[in-house]
Amino acid sequence: MSYDFNMSDYQISYELISMYLKKAHDFAEEDLPYDTLRYLIGEAMYGGRVTDNKDRRVLMTYLEEYFGDFVFDTNQKFFFSQTGDDYIVPEEENFEATLDWIDTLPLFTAPGVFGLHSNAEIQYFNNAAKELWLNILEMQTSDGAGAGGINRDEIITNIADEIQEKTLPELFDEYNIRKSFDIPSPTQVVLLQELERYNKLIVRMKSSIADLKRALNGEIGMSVELDALGNSFFNGFLPPMWSKLAPPTLKSLVGWIAHFERRFKQYRVWIDIEEPKVIWLSGLHIPESYLTALVQTTCRSKGWALDKSTMFTNVTTHFDEKEVTKRLDQGTYVQGLYIEGARWNGEIDCLDYQRPKELITEMPLMQIIPVEANKLKLRGTIKTPVYTTQARANSMGVGLVFEADLKTKQHQSHWILQGVALVLNTD
Repeated sequence: MSYDFNMSDYQISYELISMYLKKAHDFAEEDLPYDTLRYLIGEAMYGGRVTDNKDRRVLMTYLEEYFGDFVFDTNQKFFFSQTGDDYIVPEEENFEATLDWIDTLPLFTAPGVFGLHSNAEIQYFNNAAKELWLNILEMQTSDGAGAGGINRDEIITNIADEIQEKTLPELFDEYNIRKSFDIPSPTQVVLLQELERYNKLIVRMKSSIADLKRALNGEIGMSVELDALGNSFFNGFLPPMWSKLAPPTLKSLVGWIAHFERRFKQYRVWIDIEEPKVIWLSGLHIPESYLTALVQTTCRSKGWALDKSTMFTNVTTHFDEKEVTKRLDQGTYVQGLYIEGARWNGEIDCLDYQRPKELITEMPLMQIIPVEANKLKLRGTIKTPVYTTQARANSMGVGLVFEADLKTKQHQSHWILQGVALVLNTD
């Protein structure tokens, strides 16, 4: 998230460093209290504005890579020298010479200086271009049609007809589905809640499309909401009145319709056959509720205390398909996750650096296993946030689903500064 850092934060931090350096010099101290400086700057000065734990982790990692005796180590390059440019502490004899040395630094700072992969720059320009394009589309006001073409209202009507005839399913029979469960399990309760939300979305879609078509025919007045629905159809956006009743997404209308239809298929299989052994978390309105239900189910079967239980994840590209059937004893499998800021190397089963121009890649199956918290001991892993969309979490923390434990052979700081995260939905 963006925070309101300002020059006063910088100035106070600068004065703190100056004060500690002066005292160390005056008292002929050999070591600087880097831990104290990192705490004061990272937790008090800048950290006081940070509300997200993952953002605070990034902030503290920067300080750990900047503040330490290693900065003066002649045998170890500065962490941010990965870009090919040597960022070192200059050893010039006077102020003027130091300024001359600073002038030799690159004018444009490469992403690697901040610990980011070069793909981050591509992602930045992609997002900027996409935002510009979307703003241009929203400014369209022309209602006319080209020679031999169809006008705006006809385009909207055709899209509405296609969605109405080919996409919208019948409502789920919540009453009889509920009756079919003697005593609903935690995951069955989640299913019933999901069906209730999905039915509300279907009802809203049907009624709004019918009203829009009537408004286009002049039978009723065109309201603000219906006008927004028509504009969304024309521009290929997800209508705001539908997005309020759907899981968060950055998809266009076409991509969202495909997602909507796949959600229906997963619910149908869950009702008619059995609970999926490999769950598609992206197809759930509130995926975190399913994970909580999974932990509750395991706690009931094994007699664990719910408040002292948690879950960990295991990703592997080498598994026997028969192992998937052991879901009840070994947790559940999750499909359809994507990773940003890194890639999963199936040959060594751990995180690896992105390939150039591969901004996001799909993950293999991930196993989520409930466990008693006091028995969980992890080594060589990094807690990686899993978000609903590529927009990640907002200022209220909405968007974070859970944290995955991903294996790594690199130091955690590499992945933290590269912004590694998993997402359920790509745009």
